[in-house]
Amino acid sequence: MTMAGFDIATQRLHNQGIVPTRLTTPGEVVRKLCAVQAQDYLAALWAIGLRARPLTTDVEVEQAIQAKEIVRTWPMRGTLHFVAAADVRWLLALLTPRVLAGAARRQQQLELDVAILSQTEALFTKALHGRPPLTRPQMMALLEQAGISTKEQRGYHLLWWAAQIGLICFGPRQGKQDTFVWLDDWLPPGPRLSRAEALAELARRYFTGHGPATLQDLMWWSGLPAAEARAGLEQVAAELASAVVDGQTYWFASPSASPSAAISPAYLLPAFDEYLLGYRDRSAVLDPAHATLIVPGSNGVFKPLLVVDGQVVGTWQRTRRQTKVVVEVQPFAALSPAHREAAAAAAEPYGRFLGLPVDVNSS
Repeated sequence: MTMAGFDIATQRLHNQGIVPTRLTTPGEVVRKLCAVQAQDYLAALWAIGLRARPLTTDVEVEQAIQAKEIVRTWPMRGTLHFVAAADVRWLLALLTPRVLAGAARRQQQLELDVAILSQTEALFTKALHGRPPLTRPQMMALLEQAGISTKEQRGYHLLWWAAQIGLICFGPRQGKQDTFVWLDDWLPPGPRLSRAEALAELARRYFTGHGPATLQDLMWWSGLPAAEARAGLEQVAAELASAVVDGQTYWFASPSASPSAAISPAYLLPAFDEYLLGYRDRSAVLDPAHATLIVPGSNGVFKPLLVVDGQVVGTWQRTRRQTKVVVEVQPFAALSPAHREAAAAAAEPYGRFLGLPVDVNSS
């Protein structure tokens, strides 16, 4: 397939489940995408909720966490994601050894040696194995009481490290506090995949849930080296369709598997959404001239996205009040009257997600 009649943004809206699909539960959404960015917890709840049909509420997404359908942890690139429960262990086994090897220098800078890591493992085992969840402050206090300083990101790094090696993961929140649980207590054993099987499954799920995307996109998203990413793609290429655009080969689910639902004119997507972050090259949906407006100061903190006709054309922010939520839309350039109306209408699903009426202000 060549470029004629082929629109990358439109295909991604469908394949990511932003346009209505048959995905009905948080677990189905997360499994389809394989992993959903979750640095910002509340944003991640909306990323999942907006993709389920009928629209899922924030309460229902958190119920899926409580029910152990989806799990928040650090499965790739050392970054927080939600993944389906059955995928946690094979993703950790496939992707985290490379991340941990790259963290050796950081551990030296933090003065975290083998003895401290071993002591931390013993502490976490005793505190969590067969026991209720602990909040982040409780985990930090546990380390401090054992003489392990948590200052200068040492405590955060130790939590990250323990999750990377499969000891712990996040449990359900207690109010606004994160909690941690012992992974083997929290989840039953998952499928055992050989490395070749895991590479194939990762490539399959990435291209069906994120396509159209390139091999380079898969490499960036997963953190895999070129040879392994290519090996995964080669195993599943016959199951996928492809298109050549500007000399780049894009892979995606077979057109016969694509939904046919109509695309809304506008969507309000959360911060860190996979629609933008799931790719190394984001130019198909975002004019590179506007990239710094999404990540001001290039500090790694992504703003929520206003998407019109498949393109990221602005940002938005919300203010949650006791009786309503106020959404302020901030386009990069003036919107047409029709697009302003569409952006306002796109806020209504977010209000239903929160169970609150919504007021929209547009710049």
